[in-house]
Parts: sequence; C-alpha cells; structure tokens
Amino acid sequence: MRTNHHLRTMAAGAAVVALALSACGGRDDSSSGSGSSGSGGAGGFSKSSVIGVSLPQKTSENWVLAENLFKTDLGKAGYKPQVQFANGGVTEQQNQISAMVTNGAKVIVVGAIDGSQLTTQIKQAHDAGAVVIAYDRLLLNSPNVDYYVAYDNFKVGVLQGQALLDGMKAKKPNGPYNIELFAGSPDDANAKVFFDGAMSVLKPKIDDGTLKVVSGQKSFNQAVTQGWKPENAQKRMDTLLTGSYGGSKTLDGVLSPNDTLARAILTSTKSAGKPNPVVTGQDSEVESVKSIMAGVQYSTINKDTRNLVKQAVKMVGDLQAGKKPETNDTKSYNNGVKVVPAYLLPPQIVTKQNAKEAYANDPTLSKVTG
Repeated sequence: MRTNHHLRTMAAGAAVVALALSACGGRDDSSSGSGSSGSGGAGGFSKSSVIGVSLPQKTSENWVLAENLFKTDLGKAGYKPQVQFANGGVTEQQNQISAMVTNGAKVIVVGAIDGSQLTTQIKQAHDAGAVVIAYDRLLLNSPNVDYYVAYDNFKVGVLQGQALLDGMKAKKPNGPYNIELFAGSPDDANAKVFFDGAMSVLKPKIDDGTLKVVSGQKSFNQAVTQGWKPENAQKRMDTLLTGSYGGSKTLDGVLSPNDTLARAILTSTKSAGKPNPVVTGQDSEVESVKSIMAGVQYSTINKDTRNLVKQAVKMVGDLQAGKKPETNDTKSYNNGVKVVPAYLLPPQIVTKQNAKEAYANDPTLSKVTG
C-alpha cells in the first residue's frame, strides 16, 4: 500500500527518477472533478472542433489500437480528430504538436515518446487556449499539463513482481531462485514507475536471499532497454546468459516490463538451451497471450486500451461541455512543476489460469483463450 511520505517533489534535473517516487505517493480516490489549473475545462467549445492526438512510435499493438480507437470514437462524437504517430522520433512529435496548435485544436492528447522534451510545444498549446491531456505517459517539467489519464502504472509493477514470485514458487516450491531484471526505455517516464513497483515486491526477497540476481545488475539504469526494442532486450539476455549462466546453472525467472521484450527474452533463453524461466509481461499482445496459453510466457497485464481511450474521449467531452473532467487521484503525479490531476484505471494480472475470464469481452483475445 502506498503512503503519503513517498510523495516527493521532483527536481528538474532528476525528473524521471523522482517521478517514480512521486508515483508511489498518496492516493486520493474521492473521484473528484477538481484539479486543473490553466485552461482545463473553462468555457467549452464547439463539437466540430479539432482534437489533436499525438502518439509515440508504434512499439506495441496497443498504440496501433489506440490510433484506430481515437479516430473512430472522436469522429463519431462529431469532432475533427487529428491522430498522428511520431515514428520519426521526438523532433517529429514536437512538430506535430505545433501543427495541431496551428490548426486550432481545442484539446491535445499526448502519448509522449519522451515526456521531458515537449515543454515548448505544450506551452504553445496552452498559450493558444488548448487543454493538454497526458495519455498513458506523464508529461514532465511543465505547468501546462492539465490532466493525466492512464492505468495505475506503479500497481502494474507490483503485479508483475508478485507474478514473478508466484510463478517461480508454482514451478519450484522452495527457493532460492535465480532471476534477472529488465526495465523499459529510460526516456519513457513510465519505465521507472513499472520497475519501482516491481522492486517494492522483489527487493525484500533479494535482501533476505530468497532471490538472487546472478548478474548483479539490480538497478534501473542497469536493467533498461533503450527504445523498448526487443533486439536490445534479446542481446542483453544473450550476454547475461553467457556471462552468468554457464553450465548447469539455472535461470528461474525474469522480470520483463512488457510482452514484446518478454518474447525476445524467451527467444534468447530458448536459443541458449535453458528451460523456460518464469517471464512476466504487459500489454496483452496476441502472440504473448498465445504463449501464455501454451505455458511458455507466464503472465501479462491486461490494460484494455479500449477503456483507456474511452476515458480520454470522455474527458474531451466534459471539456467540450465546459465541465472539468472527473479525476480520482490529485496527489500522486508530480511532474516536477505541478501535481497533475489524474484518472487512473486498474490493471489486471493475467496468467493461464484466469486468461479466459480476463479476456471474455475482448473480441480478439477471447478467441485466443478459447
């Protein structure tokens, strides 16, 4: 359980690190509609207005789904959606947001590649009267972020850490267990939050000897995977196996922050002739859900993109009507300059045991789980 004393004010020079600490902060579950400074919610606007949605690179299936859902849902509501991916990197995303401002967008929803690199553009948006909603990833070091909508990412990490322990215990009731740790991309503010959530569960077990990180690489900076690229994760896993798991030494489990990296890690362990370790994941990607059903990958996290986009579009609707959107956390997400009012959705751990139930209402994954 998170407590208020963990909430920190982030220094601008250490925003991502302190973000992870602030994400551990006190929770306000009062579902209040309060929270935004600046232009959030004042005045309303025409339903035929431009709504900008700036998304990062297509690094997972969920981003592609989000693009389609934003286009469809905003269009059905009567808005003029401008939904773009920044596959060319941060500069492209900066230019896209500036163009949305020029095109008169009343709300700009931003899934940032690097949440610390968009301060100029979101200031432009605010100066033009637009409301800025951070989507999935918090925008850092700016007072011009009105709202944040995401799944509870610290809780995601907690669920991953617990799943790693549960999966290894199911295979081998008594430890100790040899494990390795992987994290996401250091330019994604969520990556540290996921890692810290998992380590809140795993570190006590490392300290008491139940878990042994054989490589010795225990810190976030040692565990990161630049760009969330699977080839980077596979290369690092290859190196870890060669350097630390020679001969008959077993690898019992791997903390993986998402499904794409989990599959890369499992490719590496298979090539090295090591029996399948317990590997966690996130995003409920089709191939990983198939792998879970086959007993290879152990777990994933269900963060239904449909619900996240629905909540973001609901926020847009409230703003259009001149109302302040509902939030359920007004304490935890300090971006280095302000605490951003947030609406957090609950994530769900998924293993083979509960997959059918978890995806019963998912038109694609329900077919995978039978």
